[in-house]
Amino acid sequence: MGTQGSPVKSYDYLLKFLLVGDSDVGKGEILESLQDGAAESPYAYSNGIDYKTTTILLDGRRVKLELWDTSGQGRFCTIFRSYSRGAQGILLVYDITNRWSFDGIDRWIKEIDEHAPGVPRILVGNRLHLAFKRQVPTEQARAYAEKNCMTFFEVSPLCNFNVIESFTELSRIVLMRHGMEKIWRPNRVFSLQDLCCRAIVSCTPVHLIDKLPLPVTIKSHLKSFSMANGMNAVMMHGRSYSLASGAGGSASKGNSLKRSKSIRPPQSPPQNCSRSNCKIS
Repeated sequence: MGTQGSPVKSYDYLLKFLLVGDSDVGKGEILESLQDGAAESPYAYSNGIDYKTTTILLDGRRVKLELWDTSGQGRFCTIFRSYSRGAQGILLVYDITNRWSFDGIDRWIKEIDEHAPGVPRILVGNRLHLAFKRQVPTEQARAYAEKNCMTFFEVSPLCNFNVIESFTELSRIVLMRHGMEKIWRPNRVFSLQDLCCRAIVSCTPVHLIDKLPLPVTIKSHLKSFSMANGMNAVMMHGRSYSLASGAGGSASKGNSLKRSKSIRPPQSPPQNCSRSNCKIS
């Protein structure tokens, strides 16, 4: 991974990701759903390994991903150990219609901890379009991901759902971990696309972006832009309030309430007071 300063390069950052999981969980389907990029391995020997490249847009920067699909068969475990060297991110893939593939994630986590410790990883439940055959509940998978400090996605290559989003989120985690986000942001010049994204995101909550009449790729870019720039706004009473301002507003409101309770103006005596020394000043 590194910044590519040459104008010949068609990307700003290059990342290597591994897709791991048991056989027949649909890792190849995820790679086939990516239309752009090359499908031939740059190495002469790639038996048991599927290879694909794709380029995503992350906060106005082009990130090229080298995706390696390591076979889930036992005889390819040694191949995974060799290809895990130099990997910057790992996608743990299971089939939501196959309970056995989800139970096997523990074994893959042990392999990763042994041969690629510290590499960022996310948990991906594949074949969401077969939810009527689901054997792994979403809540259980999400709890498992939180327990192992992973981000969780359920994807469907057939419906083109959450595939790019999962790669984008893992790329963001990797770049933020290596401090690359701090390099480009201070000297960044906003493009027309960034200005348009900022205008849309500033008045649209993240959970309503999917309802906009826009292509799927643009929606994913809007989500990525919103999360990368911390522009998750909550729409309240026709106005957008950021979480920071909301917290500050609540704090100031609490302080004002405390002041109002501590300082009270003197009350005048009741009209029917019988005491002679009661005077209204």
